[in-house]
Order: sequence, then C-alpha cells, then structure tokens
Amino acid sequence: MTLLITVFAAVICTALWYFKNDDTKRLGILCFMYWGAALMWSVDAVYEYAAEGAAYFTPSASDMLNDAFLGFSVVALGLVIWIVRILITDPAKTLRKTLMNKTKQV
Repeated sequence: MTLLITVFAAVICTALWYFKNDDTKRLGILCFMYWGAALMWSVDAVYEYAAEGAAYFTPSASDMLNDAFLGFSVVALGLVIWIVRILITDPAKTLRKTLMNKTKQV
C-alpha cells in the first residue's frame, strides 16, 4: 500500500508540474520527493518479495491498514516539507508583500 500511495502521489504531482509549470510553486521538488519515496518503497517491495515469496501478495488486513497509514503519513510529511520550503523561500514574494502591507498599515 505504501508503494501504491506514493506512486499515485508522484504521478498526480508530476501531472500538475507538467501542465501548470509556473515555477512559483516549486512542484518539481515535491515530485522528486514522491518519486524518491516510490523508488525506496519499490526496492523494499522487491526485497520483501524475495524473503516471503507468494505470501507477499496476500497480506492481512491489519498489515494493509498499517501500510496505508504509513503511505498517507509519507505523503503528508512530503507536503509539510514542501509547504515549509515554499514559506521560507517565498518564490512569488507573496508572503513578503502581505507582511509589508500589514506593517505599513499599523
């Protein structure tokens, strides 16, 4: 489930980056994080399949729930890191303009 969730997030992010590439949102960084996570989970899946064999494809419900929670946690952590980076770098200067307008009004 973690691999599936991160691949979906990577594909959606890549599609957004490809069709709406205005460089102010820095979606490329988010794409790299999700594709890196998907690559990590795919290597993990290969090693787990090598260890378990065909039993890899029949996980228990609790294992699937734990993997889904981990996958959504990875996607959420990637979004948090991306948002913090956007707020720190402020590529569109939106935050700076907003803060400057509020200090001028006071």
